[in-house]
Amino acid sequence: MHVQRIPSYYNLHSSKINLVNLLNNPRISLALFLPTPFSISSFFTRRRSKTTMVTASSSEGAGAFTTLADRVTHEKDIKKSKFIAIASPVYNEQSAHSFLSEVRDNRATHNCWAYKIGDQYRSNDDGEPSGTAGKPIYSAIDSSGIDRIMVVVIRYFGGIKLGTGGLVRAYGGVTSECLKNAPTLLVKSKVPMGVEVSFDLLGLLYHQLQSFQAADVKQDYETGKDDTTMVTFKVDFDKADSVEDAIKASCGRDILFFKH
Repeated sequence: MHVQRIPSYYNLHSSKINLVNLLNNPRISLALFLPTPFSISSFFTRRRSKTTMVTASSSEGAGAFTTLADRVTHEKDIKKSKFIAIASPVYNEQSAHSFLSEVRDNRATHNCWAYKIGDQYRSNDDGEPSGTAGKPIYSAIDSSGIDRIMVVVIRYFGGIKLGTGGLVRAYGGVTSECLKNAPTLLVKSKVPMGVEVSFDLLGLLYHQLQSFQAADVKQDYETGKDDTTMVTFKVDFDKADSVEDAIKASCGRDILFFKH
């Protein structure tokens, strides 16, 4: 059997290949779409229902992370120097630079910082001896288990030098104390999914999507056969299997779902 490769477009309807015509093959009822080109030679079964599920792999880029619910500040005096730690959720390098520009105080002696965004991280000593400020801030962030976060520690020098060890303890300690009781939230990644469904099953489908708090629900009447429409949506990665089971139970118990 000849299997055609499909370009990896998230917008399935804009693809030059007609997805629905491909799915109309009587041996194919489900395809899995990933962000890179792939072969669907291993994903096929006999069509038994008016409903076809198209889903992205729940393991591809899926997961959850804990971040700050809001900006937090902690202040501490150490040997007449004032240390102010300001922590904020950040989601990319640009937002980290924006946060730094917003909170840094040019009147302060030092504005040291670190951020962690997934596997990406950076730190800066801003004039303190190398490794005595930025790295301790980052270590405290990493130990906290909080991700997508930046901490800026502003120091106003009080006239007493702390020494290398004292600086490490000061910057790391004020950061740890800032994050210790900070309010956090769990953020779950979304899995894009889609259903080609007959019009008479739309009510059942939308009821399930509402119960699972699906986001970005869109309907395309131009995609599908005469009596069907394509509905695309996103759900939390850990709800993908449950959504499939619920739709299968409501719209057709014999639908077979495949995952990469």
